[in-house]
Amino acid sequence: MTREKCATAGMNRINEAELLISYRQGERDFSDQNLQGAYLFEAHLVRVKLAHSQLALAYLPYADLSQSDLEGVNLQQAEMSNAQLYQVSLERANLQRAKLSRADLRYANLQGADLRGADLQGADLRYANLTGANLTGADLSRTHLFMANFANANVQDCNLFRAKNLNLTGAWVNDSTVHPDGHRQLD
Repeated sequence: MTREKCATAGMNRINEAELLISYRQGERDFSDQNLQGAYLFEAHLVRVKLAHSQLALAYLPYADLSQSDLEGVNLQQAEMSNAQLYQVSLERANLQRAKLSRADLRYANLQGADLRGADLQGADLRYANLTGANLTGADLSRTHLFMANFANANVQDCNLFRAKNLNLTGAWVNDSTVHPDGHRQLD
């Protein structure tokens, strides 16, 4: 596989075709890769390791990244609607303004992730670990949140309208947080 060293980012550059071919040949570790703006619509990359990679502005709707290691990855403004992210590790990942509507994030590890302004409308976050995550201004309307852990998470200015099974114990909330019933204040 041909990879060029990106001088400015200090990481390897790989294109989408090389990634998919190498994956089909059995390679799974693509850590520290520059895939900024990659087009990976419906890509099947189960159990892949993309830790600390650059995927800002990537196009990943309907992609299957289940059980993958995406720790510390930059997915800022990535399009990931309807993506399969079951049991994925996104610990300390940058997901600012990412589009994750209707994504399957069951059992996902989002501990310390930056989800400021992210669109998570209708996402499935059952059993997700959001400990210490920054969700300021995120849209979590109509999400499934059964047993999701929000300890020390920042949910200020979040839209949680019609979120199901929400438990904000230990989370940071303010008067601009929209709760599941549509109110902006805790009772």
